[in-house]
Amino acid sequence: VQLQASGGGSVQAGGSLKLSCATSGRSYITYVVGWFRQAPGKEREFVAAIYWANEITFYADSVKGRFTISRDKAKNTAYLQLNSLKPEDTAVYYCAVDTVIRGTISDYADWPEYDYWGQGTLVTVSS
Repeated sequence: VQLQASGGGSVQAGGSLKLSCATSGRSYITYVVGWFRQAPGKEREFVAAIYWANEITFYADSVKGRFTISRDKAKNTAYLQLNSLKPEDTAVYYCAVDTVIRGTISDYADWPEYDYWGQGTLVTVSS
């Protein structure tokens, strides 16, 4: 599975961006798509995840109510809508695919478990 993340950019606080994660190759093995982010000098952290089959979602507390994860099966693409952006949201955002069936959607918040990763897209939020 190949992943191509795009849509990052520079915005002012309060602004919005929409990230895309296009999947190709053996996309049919996708079970969950997750978004993670990594700020300079910090560890990679979970942002959101979605079950590919039924669109059940899960969010980190820090983004709940501001970010929305979705997917378009026909386009083999997942999205992350970022609203009400804050300077602390500045990071490289990565999408990833997990092909393993685990417990509940919250079990997909652990980044080392994911099988395939995109290259990342930079989001910069200025105050």
